[in-house]
Amino acid sequence: MHVAIDYTAAVRQQAGIGRYTRNLVRNLADVDARNQYTLFVAGGWGQGDGLGAWPPNFRVRAVPVTDRVLNIVWQRLRIPLPIQIVTGRFDLFHAPDFVLPYVANAPALLTVHDLSFLRVPQHFVPGFRDYLEGAVSRGVSRANHILADSESTRSDLVDLMRVRGDKVSVVYPGVESRFSRIEDGQLLAEVRERYQLPNRFVLGLSTLQPRKNFDGLVDAFQLLLSQHGDKEEMANLHLVICGGLGWMHGEIQQRVHHHGLEARVHFAGFVQDVDLPALYSLASVFAFPSWYEGFGLPVLEAMACGTPVVAADNSSLPEVVGDGGMLVDASSSDELASALMQLLSNRDLRVVLKRAGLAQAAKFTWPLAASALLATYERLPSQ
Repeated sequence: MHVAIDYTAAVRQQAGIGRYTRNLVRNLADVDARNQYTLFVAGGWGQGDGLGAWPPNFRVRAVPVTDRVLNIVWQRLRIPLPIQIVTGRFDLFHAPDFVLPYVANAPALLTVHDLSFLRVPQHFVPGFRDYLEGAVSRGVSRANHILADSESTRSDLVDLMRVRGDKVSVVYPGVESRFSRIEDGQLLAEVRERYQLPNRFVLGLSTLQPRKNFDGLVDAFQLLLSQHGDKEEMANLHLVICGGLGWMHGEIQQRVHHHGLEARVHFAGFVQDVDLPALYSLASVFAFPSWYEGFGLPVLEAMACGTPVVAADNSSLPEVVGDGGMLVDASSSDELASALMQLLSNRDLRVVLKRAGLAQAAKFTWPLAASALLATYERLPSQ
């Protein structure tokens, strides 16, 4: 079988779907030496994905036309220019980043990571939300089969886009093996210095945008300090928020200013992938009170590094956290502040959740994800 995969995100995006695509396809190359693969990349190969050579059954087809131009052609102008013009003939096409190009005379597989633009539309810029509603719904209707990152997203596809349940399969993402507790003092010191991290901190990590509920985390941190500021556990405790700037991010900084927390809340910016295990290991607690997630990979990464986790109890997060962390109502600053206090002050609870978190994270691996993806590939052309 010959499968073509849109590998553009793996080359163009460092975090998020870029990292998802790199890990999934690289592990696919490890488990399948029999089928043939063409990796389509818009905007040219450039430095590639930084992961070295591909095995003989993989080839790269890069075009100088950017993904933005191709999105205009396929999604806004809806010109039926078949992707085969670039990739050549194939038996199956896989689009792992929400939208589907025009595919002629071959089955198409589409990955939809989440439907946040429908579940929490208030957290999106209207123009971007409208684009996603149109592009994703068209891709869903044209795809022969759809992959979701969680049962939660699968249910959303059925409920919100009226997709037949048997048209959607769940392939859980995995945690890279490099995510484990870092004990190297020199490495930890270098990462602490690189991002100017305080000695003790609660960590929040994601792109700064309203859906991630960082303003709720700031409110809970302020409540924690006001209620327990005189306790030993609160001495020199800080909140560190890491991530690149997304849309409508100004509200988060405004919330910090409103509470007068400029000296205790730090924005460390985008963190390089290589530094993430050390960052998680340095944190006292990892907090992820998002309003909605298609999966929530940072939660698993933190648990794999032995860091206690508190996350929201909505969408896919209960699937991901399992018994490995604490779950709270994203709308309740009181619940989040109480959970943070327990994780900071109760040593026995930290030990229990560290063990449970490690066990939960071990259930999600990229080789398992790649094997599930391969099974889907081999099933589709015969349907």
